[in-house]
Amino acid sequence: MQTDILTMGFFVSLLAGSIRMSVPILLPALGEIFTQRSGILNLGLEGIMLMGALAGFAGTYFTQNLWFGLLAAVVTGITFSLLMGFLSITVKANQVIAGTAITILGTGLSAFLYRVMFGIQKLPPQVNAFDPLEIPVLTNIPIIGPIFFNHNILVYITLLFVIVTAFVLEKTTFGLKVRAVGENPRAADSKGINVGVIRYLCVMIGGAFAGLGGAFLSIGYMNSFIDGMVSGRGFIAVAVVIFARWNPYRALGASLLFGGANALQLRLQAIGVPIPHQFLLALPYVLTILVLLSVSKKAEFPAAYTLPYSRSER
Repeated sequence: MQTDILTMGFFVSLLAGSIRMSVPILLPALGEIFTQRSGILNLGLEGIMLMGALAGFAGTYFTQNLWFGLLAAVVTGITFSLLMGFLSITVKANQVIAGTAITILGTGLSAFLYRVMFGIQKLPPQVNAFDPLEIPVLTNIPIIGPIFFNHNILVYITLLFVIVTAFVLEKTTFGLKVRAVGENPRAADSKGINVGVIRYLCVMIGGAFAGLGGAFLSIGYMNSFIDGMVSGRGFIAVAVVIFARWNPYRALGASLLFGGANALQLRLQAIGVPIPHQFLLALPYVLTILVLLSVSKKAEFPAAYTLPYSRSER
């Protein structure tokens, strides 16, 4: 058993798997950075990701076009995020309750719509998922090639989104408005910034990223849709954002940590390590709890975090 673990092949597979498994956590986390920096906590990521996974799979299945499936996932994610925006920004409902309701809605609705569209079959329908990109020369480099250059295009797009997110938040006028709305919405309003519009846009961006994260699971990692396939990644993404202190590059590192935990439990089960599989399955969630406990007291949340804004209130 020890010889199976202490091999170069095991570590190469583990590191490559960590990168792949980090993507469905990193994508919603990047979107949630926008959302939380504007002062909104969206706990509905789990439900939005499930709806995005279904939309991506169904869009691909019926059109045989993976890119159309991605577009369907993004549109679905934005649509569901608008519901979160309406509840938290317009109605000014409690954001924790609103997000939880959206998660419950997305979980049940995705399972229901899947059965409406595909029925109950012995063999679930499948699609051809995104294939790994063959990058000339780089893919064939020993060790490094299989780890970094043997992934599908969605992995590389996600890494690009990390840079874009950091640039938009720190170097653009829109990013400045997002930070201003999250820290002091009344002051931002006095300078002519429409607080409601900025928050709606950030919630929509978060929904688009969450939809993409769900689609990655169904058409970028697996090739089918399974009830509950998100498996808590939406909540882990929220933990990643807090752990990363709303920094996209730190979110990348944190996502790799959680992705590594997922990849490790899969690899250990594959080689038959004599550890109860229930413990291995719980490993990423135990890690989430430990991370939240370690950073919850030190995290400096935006001043207007989870606080609704009304111009009429003083």
